[in-house]
This record gives sequence, C-alpha cells and structure tokens, in this order.
Amino acid sequence: QVRLVESGGGLVQSGGSLTLACVASGSFQSINGMGWYRQAPGKQREYVAGYVAGINRGGWMNYADSVKGRFTIFIDNAKSTAQLQMNSLKPEDTAVYYCNADAKLTTGLQDNFWGQGTQVTVSS
Repeated sequence: QVRLVESGGGLVQSGGSLTLACVASGSFQSINGMGWYRQAPGKQREYVAGYVAGINRGGWMNYADSVKGRFTIFIDNAKSTAQLQMNSLKPEDTAVYYCNADAKLTTGLQDNFWGQGTQVTVSS
C-alpha cells in the first residue's frame, strides 16, 4: 500500500502564501498520478490540482479554475513527493487539504490512496 503524509498547513493572512508537501511511502512500482483536494466545513470535497502521468510524456498538470494562476503543483519523481505552492491566498481557500495518489502496487494492482489532511486557514 501507499502511505501519504501531508505537511505545511497553517494560518496565513489574505494575500499570503503557503506551500504544502505530500510524501508517498510504502510498497509500489509507480505512482501514476498525484493530486490535491480540499474540503471546507459544510462543503463537499473538491479537486484542487493534480499531476497525471502520460504514456509518451513525463506527465501534465491540471488545476481547478478557482486556483488557476495562484496555485502550482510540483512533482519530484525520485522522492515520490508532491508540493502545492499556494500564492495570493483568499479566505475561501480555507479548508483541510488532502493529498491523493493513484499507484500501481508491487502486486501489480492499481489503487487509490488518501492522506490524513492538513489544515489551511486564511484570515481576512
């Protein structure tokens, strides 16, 4: 299985920046995709940003419209980590941020995994 551990959450003022990190560990052959989701109180968990591996390319990034131009996802394949750089933060960005990974395990099976989440709070 894959264990995902997030870090980097905290309290920041509106307009500030935070960088989240997700480290993947465990027994797996490859991680085919990694991404970030968030969930605010009383709201549904939503997609934020992600990386998807391509057959004939290293991969490509995707972003939700609400964060496009402000957030950037970085993948370090060697370290099996994903960072989410968040700039120009807004109060509506306040949520618990979760790391997600789609991995091929050493058994050959594909599975999806979630981290425990890290709190991001943006004050006005």
